[in-house]
Amino acid sequence: MSDNEIRAIEWRDEPVPHIRLLDQRALPAHETYLQITTVDDLVEAIGTLAVRGAPALGAAGALGVVIALDQAAREGWTDAQITMHIERIRDARPTAVNLAWGVDRVRPLTARGRDAVLADARRLVTEDEAANRELSRLGADWLGHRIGRDRLRIGTHCNTGALATTAWGTAYGIIHELHTRGALELVYADETRPLLQGARLTSWELIHDGIPHVVQADGAAASTILRGLVDAVIIGADRIAADGDTANKVGSVALALACARAGVPFVVAAPSSTVDLATATGSDITIEDRSGEEVLLVAGQRVAPDGARGFNPAFDVTPHDLIDAIVTEHGVVEPAREPDPRLLERIAATPERL
Repeated sequence: MSDNEIRAIEWRDEPVPHIRLLDQRALPAHETYLQITTVDDLVEAIGTLAVRGAPALGAAGALGVVIALDQAAREGWTDAQITMHIERIRDARPTAVNLAWGVDRVRPLTARGRDAVLADARRLVTEDEAANRELSRLGADWLGHRIGRDRLRIGTHCNTGALATTAWGTAYGIIHELHTRGALELVYADETRPLLQGARLTSWELIHDGIPHVVQADGAAASTILRGLVDAVIIGADRIAADGDTANKVGSVALALACARAGVPFVVAAPSSTVDLATATGSDITIEDRSGEEVLLVAGQRVAPDGARGFNPAFDVTPHDLIDAIVTEHGVVEPAREPDPRLLERIAATPERL
């Protein structure tokens, strides 16, 4: 593994124009890349989690519109076919708002041509990295002021680093920022069943960045918090409703409940594009149900008896009154302390900011 920064998604013009994806299904055993040139390939990559993470999906949505336009030019699609295939990309995963947001941001530019769409999609990628770095600075500052320790012990869930974004990371970005400041003692990374994004991906990134950590079973996380072994928990988000309710990888709400019991700060970190002011509350968020086979298998081996059925919601929703801070690149708000229905407008993406 090189010392270069991880790039999970980027546009390449050679040998043919394509989206280059680091295939996250193969990590940590293999570092392989996919060359995406068709809508079918992109929809499959999104659905099978070759690319994942809300900000990375936003980039995939925007760049995917370029893929659709290029394929349309090769195959002679009608306008109706172009619209249909762009909608397929937009709807490939329902919970993460950034995927639809990325598509919707660049789609109006199709009338100006493929190059205009690509230019704005590339701007989106650049803006996401800048947003991640700024929210990481703000989040680290907030934690430094809130917690009276020189070096912090942080819990986290799923993967929110460069693999889940265009670069740097969100919740992971705050962890990385603390590490850079010399203010981090240890990270407790949840394994994140059933697909082990914490054990496979977050640990891979932590090793890459030289950050001290341990991987723990999801079932150990609440006890770790209640035993006083962590000073804060930081998670990402796939959608943040207007009232601050937050959808994230399933298992997140259990951490919030444990933090509330232990008096430990529970922090949500995401770019402002993840704040969805059109979704009033968490009860309005569609929860993606994935195949039950993902629960019944581990590394391709069945661990449940024949006849057992799996229940596999990919996300859960943490109520806003359990969230101590929501951090975007525009600032920090404290939903548990400020139950204002207009609170999230201060840190959301708005037309003026785009």
